[in-house]
Amino acid sequence: MRADDIARYLQDHPEFFENYSELLMQLTIPSPHDGRAISITERQMAALREKVKQLEAKLAELIRYGEENDSIAAKVHKLGVALLAAADNAAVLRALYAHLGGPFAVPHVALRLWGAADAGDAVEFGAVSDEAHSFAATLMHPYCGPGAGPDVMAWFGEGGSHVRSLALLALREGAETFGLIALGSEEPQRFYPGMGTLYLEQIGEMAAAALVRTRA
Repeated sequence: MRADDIARYLQDHPEFFENYSELLMQLTIPSPHDGRAISITERQMAALREKVKQLEAKLAELIRYGEENDSIAAKVHKLGVALLAAADNAAVLRALYAHLGGPFAVPHVALRLWGAADAGDAVEFGAVSDEAHSFAATLMHPYCGPGAGPDVMAWFGEGGSHVRSLALLALREGAETFGLIALGSEEPQRFYPGMGTLYLEQIGEMAAAALVRTRA
C-alpha cells in the first residue's frame, strides 16, 4: 500500500482515530526543528503555532498598509482643501508645489500648462514640444516608472540628472489635455510600473479642476 493510499483512506474515514484513539498517543513523528520524535498531537500544536505566527505577521502587514493609506489619504485631503482655497492660478501652483514637495516629500516637482489665452512668462507656461503634447494626450492613467517622456527630465533643471523614478499626471478639462505634472524621485522604487495610482489620479484630477476654475 502506498503512502497516498493511506492518506486517502484517513481522509475518507475521519472516524478512524475515534475508534483507535490510543494510536494518537503511541505514534511519533520527527520534530521539524531538532529531529527528535514527538507525538502527533505535539506536532499538530507546533503546526498550529507556526500558522498563528504567519497569520500574525500577515495581520501586522495589513495594519501597516492601512496606516500608510490613512496617512496618504490625509495628505490628499489637505491638498484638496488648499486647492479649494486658492483664489487664482498662482495660488493653485503654490499649493501644488508646497504640498507635493512638503507632506508628500517628492523632491522634484515640475508642471507645464499649455493652451492658455494669456500664458504669461512663468516657467509653467514655457514651450512644450509636440511630442510632449502627444505623450500627455495618450496618458489615460498616471505613468510610473523610470525617467521617460520627451522634455520632461529637463523640466527638473539640474536635479533631473538625479531622478531615478518618475510619475506623470495628465491635466484634463473634459477630453482635452492642457498640462502635465511631473514628480521625480531619486529612489528607483518610489514610482514603479504596476504600483497603485488611485491617489495620483485623484491629485491630477483635483489639480486640473483647480487650474480650470482659477485660470483667467
